[in-house]
Amino acid sequence: MSLTLTVLGTASPHPRPDRPCSGYLLRGGGAEVWVDAGPGTFAELQRHTDPARLTAVWISHLHADHCADLLSAVYGLAYGGLTPPAPVPVYAPAGCAQRLAGFFGRPDADFLKGILDFRTLHDGHLAHHGDLVLTARAVDHDVEAYGLRAEAAGRVLAYSGDSGPCPSLTELARDADLFLCEADIDEHREGEQVHLTPEDTGTTARRAGARELLVTHVGPTLTPEEATARAASAFGGPTATAHPGLTRSV
Repeated sequence: MSLTLTVLGTASPHPRPDRPCSGYLLRGGGAEVWVDAGPGTFAELQRHTDPARLTAVWISHLHADHCADLLSAVYGLAYGGLTPPAPVPVYAPAGCAQRLAGFFGRPDADFLKGILDFRTLHDGHLAHHGDLVLTARAVDHDVEAYGLRAEAAGRVLAYSGDSGPCPSLTELARDADLFLCEADIDEHREGEQVHLTPEDTGTTARRAGARELLVTHVGPTLTPEEATARAASAFGGPTATAHPGLTRSV
């Protein structure tokens, strides 16, 4: 079974009407993985699957627009009748479990062990679920952050998470069949490269030899359509805009 990507949300840095923050459902190799859990994406996830069926959750970094709906998931899985048959692995940077525990006023996350199994990401981290392989690569951001390379049945999806231009992002996307990449900012501020402009996005895709580019996580200074057009010009290959509800075979 080839990879399938469903877009749950794309907004930055806060959810908007009909546009949740970053989140995606990745299916392939017999697995279903919720990739990033931005505000609003847990509700969208339920349009496409039963959360109790999730094989894993993968979080790129701990900014709220990529992880805050883990709180909604806790309420759904623990108290809302969506309890999984076994704890769901959550791959995330260090400290993710403690942040959730803090919301509940708990000193640690042991009370979540019945529903979530937190596993700390690192550069080069590998996870196998069925025939799906998930590889994390550290990317440049203002907090610890990872991009994702997902492989199944000979197909490759690369996901930037949040990143500035960096060699590891290019390597992450090397020869990917689909490169899902942020284009958050209109231009770089002096001395600050923690996000990508549309031109950065397109250039990274071209240098990586990606076959197709899907532009996501566009910030408030751009429209998704404008960001996509600028990224396409720099890429020179097939380019599309991510929007909630979009499902693509990789």
